[in-house]
Order: sequence, then structure tokens, then C-alpha cells
Amino acid sequence: HVAGTIGAVGDNGLGVVGVNWEVSLMGLRFLGPNGGSISDGIQAVNYATMMKTQYGQNVRVTNNSWGGGGSSDALLQAIEAGYDADILFVASAGNDGSDNDSVDKYPANYTSNAVISVAATDHDDSLAGFSNYGATTVDLGAPGVSILSTVPDGGYEFFNGTSMASPHVAGAAALALAVHPTLTVD
Repeated sequence: HVAGTIGAVGDNGLGVVGVNWEVSLMGLRFLGPNGGSISDGIQAVNYATMMKTQYGQNVRVTNNSWGGGGSSDALLQAIEAGYDADILFVASAGNDGSDNDSVDKYPANYTSNAVISVAATDHDDSLAGFSNYGATTVDLGAPGVSILSTVPDGGYEFFNGTSMASPHVAGAAALALAVHPTLTVD
């Protein structure tokens, strides 16, 4: 679903269109039906950075529609290593309807120039009732209510969540970088 929001092919008469019609995607799944671990998340973040720094892949943005667990110095170090390689880390703010300034939600709450924390907005561009927010910890909002996108086996479904908002921002960042490839994370 998030991959389709970022980069479903446009102007082909099929299904939906992503924010960025022509983009290469690298799927790094570490969560399963029973969740996952922070150490698996660290491996995924490190893999994206390795693909850029050691194998020359043009990784510029990671979409992180996940959250859970507490603060981890090792995860922050992995995100910062990506930042040093000029990779933007876009994170969903969470779906508890709570203030991230008061209740930390990681990885969205890391204080880092690499991280953009994204809340969900509705069709009126208002904060979605379920979306986390935070005057200092959430950077911006993007569409996250009734988002139609791709699902496995060639289907399409509507989903709600900051996990749907985050790929709108990641797709827009990738599009901006395609137009201006010399832009940095900053």
C-alpha cells in the first residue's frame, strides 16, 4: 500500500497513481504478522545506507511507516549514518491520537535533522482524529484518511493511518530530488 502511494506508475490507465510516477523502490520489510524487533529495523536502515555507500544505489529517501519500542541509541545511530550518506528518513507519527511532545513515539520522535515526522490529515486538511501530533516533534501532515492504493495480488484498497501519510511525504521528497538531484537532506 505504501509503495503504491509513493510510486504507482501514472498515465497508464491502470488503478491508482503514486506521488512520484517514475521512481525505483527498494522493499525492506522487517515486520511480520507478529510484529518485529528494533534490531531488525536497524538492519533494514543499515541495509539502505549500505546499498548507497558501498554499492552506489541512488537511495535518497526511506519511508518508515512503522513504530514501536522505546528509544534506541543504535537505531538513532543507524538513522544518523543514513543522514551522513544524504538519506532522508520519513517516519509516521503514530495513530494513538496523542501528543508526541508528551508521549514519545519512535522512530518519529528522534531529534535529528534526518527525520521528518508525519501526521495524518483528512479530506478537509485537518488533523485526522486518530493521528498523533506534536508542536515540536511532528513536522508536518499529509493525507492519511481513505487513501486508495495498491495491495498484493493486483488489488486496491482504502486504508487510514499515519502509515499512509508518510509515503505521501517520501514520494514528494523523491520527486523533488529527481527534479533537483543536488539537494541535500538539509
